[in-house]
Amino acid sequence: MTAEKPISVHNLTKVYASGEAAVHAVNGVDLDIHAGQVAVLMGPSGSGKTTLLSMMGCILRATSGSVRIFGNEVSGLKERQLPKVRLSNIGFIFQGFNLFPALTAGENVEYVGLLKGLQRKEARRRATALFDQVNLAGKYNSFPADLSGGQKQRVAIARALAGDPNIILADEPTAALDSHSGRTVMELLSALAHSRGRAVVIVTHDNRILDFADRIIHIEDGKIQRDEPRWH
Repeated sequence: MTAEKPISVHNLTKVYASGEAAVHAVNGVDLDIHAGQVAVLMGPSGSGKTTLLSMMGCILRATSGSVRIFGNEVSGLKERQLPKVRLSNIGFIFQGFNLFPALTAGENVEYVGLLKGLQRKEARRRATALFDQVNLAGKYNSFPADLSGGQKQRVAIARALAGDPNIILADEPTAALDSHSGRTVMELLSALAHSRGRAVVIVTHDNRILDFADRIIHIEDGKIQRDEPRWH
């Protein structure tokens, strides 16, 4: 593990449209994300949280500014170079699940291990262990269409963790979950941060998550208004 910060953004801006119609979704943000912490991004709808998360995850390209992943500048990379950066460093939990409908739940998770070069047997072993951790052991061979929203969300979380990423970015990871499942997921993400030194960043409106936050970053109108450490 390098001593460089997992994510560091400087003067980061995302502008949609131009001229009088221009919308500054993210407006000159400076932010360092640290290993071993759960950082929570909060703010009203349209404040720029998901846009910022997507730029940090190399999914959305910034209009201007710098994004560094473990000290390496990624904002200027070509589109074809970005999948390798994401695969090497980042597990992304999408609000819309983004599961492959033609694959079983288990195959959706195995796929990440195969992309990272694991043998199929090892990819399956790792996926099976993750299904146990998110309380989905009986759904390994089910297809996404046969799962509830909460079950799909837990498959998506298992998939994000399958590549053992150093950075986990999550967009509303508990939105589809009941209190018990939400707590299970947050305990898992918190353990990855605190026991294994992972950097976890969560966009949420769910106040239940705040019990697990080491840091709460408040965003409004594309700018960071407050950045508060939390003491447990």
